[in-house]
Amino acid sequence: MTISMYSASVPVFKNMLGNLSHFLDKAQAHAEAKKFDPLVLTDYRLAPDMLPFRKQVQIACDATKNGLARLSGVEAPKFEDTETSFAELKERIRKTIDYLDSVPRAKIDGCEDKDITFPVGRETTRTMKGEAYLLNWALPNLFFHVTTAYAILRHNGVELGKGEYLMGGRT
Repeated sequence: MTISMYSASVPVFKNMLGNLSHFLDKAQAHAEAKKFDPLVLTDYRLAPDMLPFRKQVQIACDATKNGLARLSGVEAPKFEDTETSFAELKERIRKTIDYLDSVPRAKIDGCEDKDITFPVGRETTRTMKGEAYLLNWALPNLFFHVTTAYAILRHNGVELGKGEYLMGGRT
């Protein structure tokens, strides 16, 4: 039996976004325990030319909702990128998961050979078949931004481990 496009996308997207939400809970608790403003973390970046933590969360959400929209043909919601607090970022994750849950499985399965054209930068596009797009672009993009968010928090002393990256707060 082959794996379906739905099972290779939506459960993985939801798992990683759930883990990211868990990271936010841990970061909030860390800021409270250490008595510092959580905005220190949401604005933190690992290098001057990298995007800050909040943008990593926003882009992780965008990568999933826009990726699924391209695969399924179901329009994704637009978010304004105005989130600054942990609560606002968690709400963005929740809204993204709600969108993922709203897309019918039948709209995703069978899109392996569908041409997916998507922006690469501001003025360039690229076209890939659905399966290649999911496996070589959408999922790696999500993993990159979740990993970067994880690294920012770990760098700042938030106690997160590999298990939480893989399974969030679930055991």
